[in-house]
Amino acid sequence: MSGILIGIIEQGLIYSIMALGIYISYKILDFPDLTVDGTFPLGAAVSAALVLKGVNPWLCLVAATLAGVLAGCITGFLHINLKIKDLLSGILVMTGLYSINYRIVGAPNEFLMNEPTIFDSIPQNSVVFEYKYLIILFIIVVAVKILLDLYLKTKSGFLLKSVGDNQGLVITLAQNPGKVKIIGLAIANGLVGLSGALYCQRSMQFDISSGTGTMVMGLAAVIIGTTVFKKMKFMKVTTGVVLGMIIYKACITIAISSGLQSSDTKLVVTVLFLVTLMLNSLPGRKKGGCANA
Repeated sequence: MSGILIGIIEQGLIYSIMALGIYISYKILDFPDLTVDGTFPLGAAVSAALVLKGVNPWLCLVAATLAGVLAGCITGFLHINLKIKDLLSGILVMTGLYSINYRIVGAPNEFLMNEPTIFDSIPQNSVVFEYKYLIILFIIVVAVKILLDLYLKTKSGFLLKSVGDNQGLVITLAQNPGKVKIIGLAIANGLVGLSGALYCQRSMQFDISSGTGTMVMGLAAVIIGTTVFKKMKFMKVTTGVVLGMIIYKACITIAISSGLQSSDTKLVVTVLFLVTLMLNSLPGRKKGGCANA
């Protein structure tokens, strides 16, 4: 039982970084960014390719994050500069990344057996070696969350939070809302790329289809986190998103453990996502009713 719980938390922590990226694009920017379905395997591809070449695995995480940043910038460029619809911009970049990810690794699948990863940072003779994955993932997630919270308190972060709700305010402050959106998409996809790299090094493999459903998964976690924990004023939204992903992974595990086949995972994801959407819409309906009254 403890092994299953640890596995749920590990998976939740890995994907929570991706969920933080989707929180930026979906909640803050109000941008339906499907780029993430291609950025997640992009981070995994960059990490796998560099690890196989003997590059320090920690540097591989940095490279994967920067690759995600670049993908986000391209999506932003298509939308802002070429005036392509936000949804279509993400679809175009996601589609192109499928071929790019294949080119980076040279195969649809690649294994990293016996290759060094960031989790080897904890020596085998350490008393916490058994929990090395959990410890390192927890440290990384906490660091990312804190850095994101600090960034959102800066002037740039304020502009980022403003551009999704009130572009006029950003213009009033003599700032270019398009540039702010591109920065937001770059940060969001950088986080998704980092998440993909962590997934790759934890699973010791690259799978070109690993990004399928990333957007849905991340949105579910964001909605769960922002709905379930929104009344807890002492808790930051980013913390709620991280916990939302862990809850999401727990629900999936419980559903599969109840007797469903692994092939039913997509159906479980769909049902869970519909439930979270319904939960998210309830407060809105009440609020709307009060406003009309």
